[in-house]
Amino acid sequence: MKNHALITTLRSLTGNPRGCVYPEPLWGIPYNLYAPYISIYMVALGVADKQIGLIVSISWGCQVILALLSGVITDKLGRRRTTLIFDILAWSVPALISALAQNFWFFLVAGVINSAWRVPFNSWTCLLVEDAKPNQVVAIYTWIYIANQVAGLLTPLTGVLIGVLTIVPTMRALYVFAAVMFTLKAVVTYHMTVETAQGKVRLHETRHQGVLAMLREYQGVMRALLHAPRTFYTAGILLVISITTMISGSFWAIIMTEKLHIPARNLAAFLFVRSVIMLVFFFVAMPRISKLHFKLPLVAGFLGFIVSQVVLIAAPDQGYAWLLMSTVLETCSYATVSPLMDHMVALTVAPQERARIQSILFVGIILLTAPFGWIAGSLSGINKCLPFVLNCALYAVGAVLAYRAGQMARTPRVKETAAASALVHMHAITTPSGT
Repeated sequence: MKNHALITTLRSLTGNPRGCVYPEPLWGIPYNLYAPYISIYMVALGVADKQIGLIVSISWGCQVILALLSGVITDKLGRRRTTLIFDILAWSVPALISALAQNFWFFLVAGVINSAWRVPFNSWTCLLVEDAKPNQVVAIYTWIYIANQVAGLLTPLTGVLIGVLTIVPTMRALYVFAAVMFTLKAVVTYHMTVETAQGKVRLHETRHQGVLAMLREYQGVMRALLHAPRTFYTAGILLVISITTMISGSFWAIIMTEKLHIPARNLAAFLFVRSVIMLVFFFVAMPRISKLHFKLPLVAGFLGFIVSQVVLIAAPDQGYAWLLMSTVLETCSYATVSPLMDHMVALTVAPQERARIQSILFVGIILLTAPFGWIAGSLSGINKCLPFVLNCALYAVGAVLAYRAGQMARTPRVKETAAASALVHMHAITTPSGT
């Protein structure tokens, strides 16, 4: 086992990749303890399905502004400092508000503040990959997912606590614990990393630039992206994952408890199974999958997602075997698609403008994702299965995009090379003189 490719990569990590990967359980443990029960907690405090969807949509709407600013903030403050400040703001503060929540308005405020996670997501991604070796990127992202799935093995503890204390007291305690752990993770990551080489360049280049001047430069980045169709396919697949993840995260617990009548305390069992399967998949299957061209695994992953949603929708009341099958299919599909998607983003984004390109991509994805919180909430109010019917349609779109992206990746890269050259040229002409 110690000679396994993933183990070898983990042991060989140095610098920023090490500083980003190693502290990840400090975030993953508390998040996985409370995240599956957020919607049930909100319902227990009197929040309706439509209001849950509204909170999600408003939060995503706020993320548009913060995602747009994330590239500027990351370049202006530096990857490392931005990650420290906004990790605490976006995760620790909302966790404390949620711990004290009494009604819809508390959750709305927490959701709006939590939308600031778009800023450290950008800066942390830069911190993680900019100084990493290209051949380690897939393994690095795989370890990020592994860290969170190891943390997911602790989710049965939440089920036990709910059985003893009931949902509301348990969630309040877990949110307080999360606030402490999120803060600790931000501080540890800060001390284990240094500013990236590209981060130092951008700090130097932007030291005399105002925020508005930096925002105006987005025009040039956007024009260059319009000539990079490969990036658009990547963005389309990211959009599908973004919407479906939001829908499943918000309404899976609701369909399980209200339609299929699974006791809330038993949800942890499915999450435990999910974590175990994903860990086995990452160690057994992922090293082989990572050697394949991405088209076949991505298409297969999206088709697996569709089957998992169909099984969930068709499951009978308290149909544990059906739900276990759905969980296995969805887990294997997620374990296949997610690291490959992160790798695609890392490789298709020009390193000279990573923060700003990611910022633009995130804004577009958020704008198109935001309405689906309200849409899924309305659908759930009509029938608890409808949000997952919508997921099936979206996964089908993802499969088509993955197939087309795979075909394009095998064609000559003339247009893509021209786009990369345009980004480098644009970067040069927008750099202040004397740098």
